[in-house]
Amino acid sequence: MADPRETELVLDPKYDGAGLITAVVTTRDGALLMVAHMNAEALAATQASGEATFWSRSRARLWKKGETSGNVLRVVEMRIDCDQDALWIIADPAGPACHTGAASCFYRRVDGDRLQAIG
Repeated sequence: MADPRETELVLDPKYDGAGLITAVVTTRDGALLMVAHMNAEALAATQASGEATFWSRSRARLWKKGETSGNVLRVVEMRIDCDQDALWIIADPAGPACHTGAASCFYRRVDGDRLQAIG
């Protein structure tokens, strides 16, 4: 029998043991900005405000992207994967997505055991 999460049209996130799901953030044109985690409270805050809010594992608290820098991520659309354990957030960034000032958190390419700056 099919899992209702995979067939029904009801949002029912499948959080992991820590109460988190993975959130992948891209721009409208598909550029990868960042990967973070959300708990139920972060997801609800994102839906309510229209701006991406995550769960910071290192700070053990909610974290609204851009809360100190002003570089918020305005949510255009959210999609959930087939078994509802990962979100894809399509967003309009109000500035660099990375705390380093890079447009994306993925600003280095792996080249063997070295990293190469890109873009």
